[in-house]
Amino acid sequence: MQLWPFARKKEKEHPAFAQNHSWFTNIDQNQPIECYNFVVFDTELTGLSGRDEIVSIGAVHVRDLKIIAGETFHSFVRPHKITNATDSTLLHRITPEQLAHAPTLKEILPKFIEFCGPSLLVGHYVSLDLGYINKAAKKIFRSTIKNPCLDTMRLAQVYTDICWENHHDQFNLQVSFNLADLSRDYGLPAFSQHDALQDSLQTAYLFIYLIKKLKVQGIVTLKELYTAGQKWKRIF
Repeated sequence: MQLWPFARKKEKEHPAFAQNHSWFTNIDQNQPIECYNFVVFDTELTGLSGRDEIVSIGAVHVRDLKIIAGETFHSFVRPHKITNATDSTLLHRITPEQLAHAPTLKEILPKFIEFCGPSLLVGHYVSLDLGYINKAAKKIFRSTIKNPCLDTMRLAQVYTDICWENHHDQFNLQVSFNLADLSRDYGLPAFSQHDALQDSLQTAYLFIYLIKKLKVQGIVTLKELYTAGQKWKRIF
């Protein structure tokens, strides 16, 4: 049978994505949180519009609820368009020269996926970062990464609800769930902002703090964490 002249042979899936998908076909959510491995990650962007791009990715491993300082990932990413002076350059302190010599997402994404391995992902407002990563992955590789995710912003909201139960401040809309503000309020170490690796470390400290606090409240398993966070889905 002759193929339609314009039909294209289906591209073979990149090995990094194929391996990634095989890891997450069936996740047991009933294990205690400390039984899972995590990669806490962050991205820096040129902006927040649909046309903006990733300019750096940072990540760190967390095992047994401990930050593995020797297992980090960081890379600048060369966007399609590099301008001489942009608001993002001023914000992130990443110069056009650094971006001009950086690898592209086509080079970086497979390495990032390999670094993450079968770990669960953690981020602060993780849907934003993962959304940009998967948008790029779909465009470049016609695929997406499948790691389950936890959001430290949602965990902080759950913990705040528990602390404020039957307290008049539970309706205080002025409370900030910003990463820096939460870290300060909880007395956590402060890292430089607007740096993907530094923000990953900041988020990792916040994640471990919140998991330990929620464990005291009886939220022990991954499934219980997801269930506790259901009421906050409306904010995303």
